[in-house]
Amino acid sequence: MKGTFIGELEELILLTAAALGNDAYGVAIVAEIKETTGREVNIGAIHTVLRRLEDKGFMKSRLGGATSERGGRRKRIYTLTHAGQATLDHAYEIRSTLYKRIRPSLS
Repeated sequence: MKGTFIGELEELILLTAAALGNDAYGVAIVAEIKETTGREVNIGAIHTVLRRLEDKGFMKSRLGGATSERGGRRKRIYTLTHAGQATLDHAYEIRSTLYKRIRPSLS
């Protein structure tokens, strides 16, 4: 699948957005990544990658409803496209294939 290779942060964001479902927006993605991996990520970096993934056709976004807790601002909700899911599936296949080739420890 030429053109579907993604970097580590792109893969992590795609996986996180898929796991969050309809709650996948910038701040929630940052919180989930930190909770799941312990990794600190900058919200600006997340938004940059989300835009890049959208430009690549791996994600799409829509504006959610305005909430009083956000001062009337709307959240931009992200979801995977079919191409995004196929890219994740391909990355998983590659990792699984390589992982299975690791020889067990002799100890």
